[in-house]
Amino acid sequence: MTASKPVMVVTGTRKGIGHWLTRYYIDKGWTVAGCSRGESATDHADYHHYRLDVSDERAVKGMVSDVATRLGGVDALLNNAGIASMNHVLLTPLSTVENVFRTNVFGTFLFARECAKVMGRRRRGRIVNFASVAAPLNLEGEAAYAASKEAVGSLTRIMARELAPLGVTVNAVGPTPVRTVLVAGVLKDKMDRLLDMQAIKRFGEFADVANVVDFFLRPESDFVTAQVVYLGGVCR
Repeated sequence: MTASKPVMVVTGTRKGIGHWLTRYYIDKGWTVAGCSRGESATDHADYHHYRLDVSDERAVKGMVSDVATRLGGVDALLNNAGIASMNHVLLTPLSTVENVFRTNVFGTFLFARECAKVMGRRRRGRIVNFASVAAPLNLEGEAAYAASKEAVGSLTRIMARELAPLGVTVNAVGPTPVRTVLVAGVLKDKMDRLLDMQAIKRFGEFADVANVVDFFLRPESDFVTAQVVYLGGVCR
């Protein structure tokens, strides 16, 4: 940890889960460096905002380098930024697939790689990626999104092995639908069918996600890595 407060990088902090987790960890005593494509939605002395596209390699390198210099290092990364596509595969243009993978996969990869370089200097760190139950549930109409989140799971498991010698753990949380703008446009009957596929048939809450992230971040979890935890009773 840093000399004063631990430092966390969170991607996709403008809204939804990322915004909630930013406030949650600031309240728990973290200094948070966040990013989004838009202006900051958090006004707090312990929050530092960067406006960028997570798939822009130069911008990601610049942000992580600046965070390490200004804040003294990176203790944890929450790779939350993500976009979805809900279309039948025959109606999905290639440009949509490319956009989904750029954000969900390339962005996750870039931030994990750059933060791991900083963490490795001190032989400790926590990376938490964001998977989705869309992958194990094989949801129709979400081929591109589910495939991108399946790739995040693979990245998580392999990066965990590669970064273990540096003292860095890599895990992922797979939320069920949480009431955010990401699912606001989904038809009710489709959402009801999705929730019915879960063992626990309800929407997820922000606190459900934080509970898993908290576990991964604990000092006592230094023997836990390469895990993808799906919520709601969803399993492979």
